[in-house]
Amino acid sequence: MTKPLAPNACIRERLFPHPSRRSFLAALAGTVALPAIPGVAWAQSAPEAAPFSFDWLTDQMRSAAREEDAAPEPIADFLAELDYDAYQRINFNRERSRYADTEGSHFQLETFHLGWLFKEPVHIFEVTDGQAVPMNFSSEDFIYYEPVEGAGEQFDLPGVAGFRLLSQLNRADIYDELVAFLGASYFRALGKDCLYGLSARGLAVNTGVSGGEEFPRFTDFWVERPTPDSDTMVFYAALRSPSVTGAYRFAITPGPTTTMDVTARLFLREDIQQLGIAPLTSMYLYGGADPGEFDDFRPAVHDSEALIMTMNSGETFFRPLNNPPRLAGSFLGANGLASFGLVQRDRDFDTYLDAQAHYERRPSLTVEPIGDWGQGTVRLLEIPSDLEVNDNIVAYWIPEGETRAGDELEFSYRLNWGLEPHGSGSSERAQVLRTRVGKGGVAGVEEETDRRKFVVDFQGGLLAELPSDGEVTANVSVLRGNVEETVLSRVSGTDTWRLVIEATAEPGTTAELKASIEGYGRPLTETWLYQWVKE
Repeated sequence: MTKPLAPNACIRERLFPHPSRRSFLAALAGTVALPAIPGVAWAQSAPEAAPFSFDWLTDQMRSAAREEDAAPEPIADFLAELDYDAYQRINFNRERSRYADTEGSHFQLETFHLGWLFKEPVHIFEVTDGQAVPMNFSSEDFIYYEPVEGAGEQFDLPGVAGFRLLSQLNRADIYDELVAFLGASYFRALGKDCLYGLSARGLAVNTGVSGGEEFPRFTDFWVERPTPDSDTMVFYAALRSPSVTGAYRFAITPGPTTTMDVTARLFLREDIQQLGIAPLTSMYLYGGADPGEFDDFRPAVHDSEALIMTMNSGETFFRPLNNPPRLAGSFLGANGLASFGLVQRDRDFDTYLDAQAHYERRPSLTVEPIGDWGQGTVRLLEIPSDLEVNDNIVAYWIPEGETRAGDELEFSYRLNWGLEPHGSGSSERAQVLRTRVGKGGVAGVEEETDRRKFVVDFQGGLLAELPSDGEVTANVSVLRGNVEETVLSRVSGTDTWRLVIEATAEPGTTAELKASIEGYGRPLTETWLYQWVKE
């Protein structure tokens, strides 16, 4: 599972120095664990031009939900037999990029070849003035560095594995990759100066629950032909799985923070134990509060360092990520949710010292509900991992109440991808700068103690303007444990305030810590959360 994909599978090297992990894992999720999912039946029989609208797609997916899930479309033998090595020797021909010759277009479209792990064709249609026509691809659209055995010199493809959009994200003279859809319903995007890191998904179904996870898949896309000088690209997708179908609309606008407005209309075929809306997937191996026992020159290895959640009240919760000794989950009540996401807050190269992966440039990703999502919960799932190639962090929103066969649901939200996207930290209160954890008691003294020490540094906001004798108070609590001691002080010569917590818990306990600072009748910091698994 550690073999990297070739440039065909992902981005140009300067944008994504590790093109292996995201595509590879997304592909595994979509092919190894994915139940049989059909392509949309009308894809092959569609006329040269047919009316299209989001409402039409919605009706199609509503009707599809009343039928049994069908077997996936077969692909030709030589495509099905492409192995890893052969697949790596296939690249999209940049001279065949769609819309490259369209005057005034800020976008180009390229596709991923079928084969190897990607055996179920994805169909793409172009929409112009409400009319959709198939966007066909053949061997002429790709560069084959070695002949494909059994394929002949020229052949048509029954579909593609996925697609990517390129845009003038960083320089006016270069079209950089902006977003890629590849494997199940996985996709990832970039803001200016970012490198690929975490991914999003269309939907999470029964993630981390008994009975096994289901991986819905985008089977068809309808791409609106870009209009001259438009800064936004609009496209649609059909989602299918044994338990649910969906009609999706995406509108992506590149920039320092790339935004993607999403509308998802869902139709449940079966009862779903846990439905995850706007799921995010990332990697946390070690660093900061959880250094682990890795024999590695790098101080930290992670695509994201924390879950963040902001309420309409203005309170922001900051939960550092862990690589736990066993499967761990946190459920955060999210009534009045303004946003949630997975963030990479530390942007200092010296924190990571990785001159290839450049983890300091991995994007943060936040989800902003559009409209009232009602009551629900943000779930964070942390999976033990000893490999950098594993995505072991999942976060999503769970609507309150049961999700039953026949239900029709609609959710709209905005995804923000960038170095500091909206919702990645409190704009009014001091932010959590760092978290460190170690043995309790006095540092450097050999003494036996059952205490654990948690050091939380806060920086910014009004707190930074207060003197060291300011009248501020730390609010600290521990669920399934005890607070033994707290010390709050300003770090001399800086605008940083340090909160030191010493706590105890019984062996085998999962303790939940919570802390913030207030003063002068108002909250002064984000609310720090931490899950401590006491061995």
